[in-house]
Amino acid sequence: MRRTFFTLAAAALISTGSAIAQQSQPTQPANSAQTGSTGASSGNTVNDRRENQQDRIANGVQSGQLTAGETKNIEGREANLNREIKDDREADGGKLTQQERQQVNQQQNSLSKSIYNDKHNATQAHYGNNEVGQRRENQQDRIANGIRNGSMRAGEAARTENREQGINQQIHADRAANGGKLTGAEKQQINRGQNGASRQIYRQKHNGKNAPK
Repeated sequence: MRRTFFTLAAAALISTGSAIAQQSQPTQPANSAQTGSTGASSGNTVNDRRENQQDRIANGVQSGQLTAGETKNIEGREANLNREIKDDREADGGKLTQQERQQVNQQQNSLSKSIYNDKHNATQAHYGNNEVGQRRENQQDRIANGIRNGSMRAGEAARTENREQGINQQIHADRAANGGKLTGAEKQQINRGQNGASRQIYRQKHNGKNAPK
């Protein structure tokens, strides 16, 4: 009986020692082949930068740092770059060549500088504390949200902001001609334009076509 007890105790000690030895072994880093990770791929870098720049544009639109005209120009360039990336990938089996990646990176650098410059220049969006101004601000917020969540593609945002810029120019011209005010007829005309822009924003955000990721 005593011999059995010692045998069991010895077995327990051996098992405990083995477990401690295993825990004390340094953890080996996961092999990239096992995890499927190959580091930051060029495709992910291009897409991450694209998404980051859209977030910066959305923030600028919402804060008023980017005017409708500035947003139209930047998003137009973003749309052209997106088409270039899409065409290059389709021509190369879904990937970008090293030369194409370098070219895209240069264009993204240029866009990044433009976003920064436009957000930090003296030109800012001013809406005013009135019904027309509040509507303009509300629609810019809706555009910003669409850009941020990807429900509005760069080309769609550019077209919508082009329309918003036209309305803004009309408002400015009407007010300049009437001592800073709008007549009843002018307000009605602007309201119709804003209704059309509002419908366009809704359609673009709900058409099932999202920004590339």
